Amino acid sequence: MSYYPVDIDKAVIKECKRRRLSPQTAKTYIYSINRFLSWCGKEIGKISKKDVRLFLGNLSEDGLSGNTLNTYHMAIRFLFQDVLDKKMWINIKYSKVPEKLPSVLSKEEIRGLLNSIPNWKHRLMIEFLYSAGLRVSELLNIKIKDLNLEKNFGYVRNGKGGKDRLIILSKIVKEKIKSLIEMENLEKEGYLFQSNRNKKYSVRSVQQIIRKSSKKAELKNWKEIHPHTLRHSFATHLIENGYDVSQVQALLGHKSPETTMIYTHISSPKMINIKSPLDN
Repeated sequence: MSYYPVDIDKAVIKECKRRRLSPQTAKTYIYSINRFLSWCGKEIGKISKKDVRLFLGNLSEDGLSGNTLNTYHMAIRFLFQDVLDKKMWINIKYSKVPEKLPSVLSKEEIRGLLNSIPNWKHRLMIEFLYSAGLRVSELLNIKIKDLNLEKNFGYVRNGKGGKDRLIILSKIVKEKIKSLIEMENLEKEGYLFQSNRNKKYSVRSVQQIIRKSSKKAELKNWKEIHPHTLRHSFATHLIENGYDVSQVQALLGHKSPETTMIYTHISSPKMINIKSPLDN
């Protein structure tokens, strides 16, 4: 039986917390690492780069996607370099991930989706999600103290990568938030969106709201519409409205402009002032 000098799971969780990575990232890393260690069957000190290459090669032969291979690769590197502080540089080129443009909704489809949500607070949640380009986890963790309602902006605290970022507040959303705070007598330190039991909504709840309203609005491919679709739509509509990539990048919290550039490929050519050569 293999011997490990540390409790791998606890060590990974501790390092993820120190780096302010999400609990989901820690869970994914632990699963990937344990699968690798189980496959390898060696003590930590005897594992080589060749073992890592063989493991990833087997996964590739099993038909796993480039994204999945990259996840395993990052988890194993995280274990050796960050958790165990072992000098074993795993210089393996990441698998290529097929470029796939994200699906977005048109402004008319967004309107139809919102109009199909009968519950006032549920609609406000989805309006806020879209209007600020939030991730669903960010929406659910927004606290009243994070919002400056007078100046139409707020902050996402400890977002992806443990970073804070500024977000914009729609005037429509701002007025509804004021009403919500007054009606539910919410405290400044509390979460903005709370269920009837005074608890945070779950990610699953938001997913269900969007799924049901998409179906009710008879949107095309409604089964494939999820919270992140609204974030993609937010970014695309900003590009269409003439805002530049650096502005959108800051609002989305992307590390590099290349990540944001994808939205220029799905924006309406007319709205971003690109003329077809046929028109000339």
